[in-house]
Amino acid sequence: MTIRVAPLTGPALQAALDDVARLRIAVFRDWPYLYDGDLDYERRYLEGYHNSPGAVVVGAFDGDRLVGAATGTPMEDHAAEFGAAFAGQGVDLSAIFYCAESVLLPDYRGRGIGHAFFDKREAHARALGRTQAAFCAVMRPEDHPARPPGYRPLDAFWRGRGYAPLPGVVARFGWKDLGEAAESDKPLQFWMRAL
Repeated sequence: MTIRVAPLTGPALQAALDDVARLRIAVFRDWPYLYDGDLDYERRYLEGYHNSPGAVVVGAFDGDRLVGAATGTPMEDHAAEFGAAFAGQGVDLSAIFYCAESVLLPDYRGRGIGHAFFDKREAHARALGRTQAAFCAVMRPEDHPARPPGYRPLDAFWRGRGYAPLPGVVARFGWKDLGEAAESDKPLQFWMRAL
């Protein structure tokens, strides 16, 4: 099976956002996000991609079907909670490209698509003149009852791509966990690399 990985901008990005929303709902339901999502929440969250001329969605397609997606925007175009994590850090937000989510259906993992997602977002960031790329990952306690046995975090993958965690740079962002009645804020650790 051949998977096509392509960056989408402008009208192609706009057309893909509902499919990205459905992927986010499906993939982020699993550990460590435990996201109990719905399309209304997703449409609000993804609104920033409609309004950012520097936004990109890197789509992974099996034929015409979107089976994975990685998103990104200039940092100042993303939700304010993410930029706020850098307050007092002496970091110029206008230098950062924010690599938001990477979501890929389980049957398509282990084929190098994760690397392609980062490669294409980083190339897009460089084309915009950005000198840093950053993302953040949810922080869950080691003893969380929903943590699957044998779970391996993606830290080694991220470090292999040149990213490192930024001490003290933690965003707080809310979503509804499975089993929760309402949204609650979660801590998300930022990782960054020079481009």
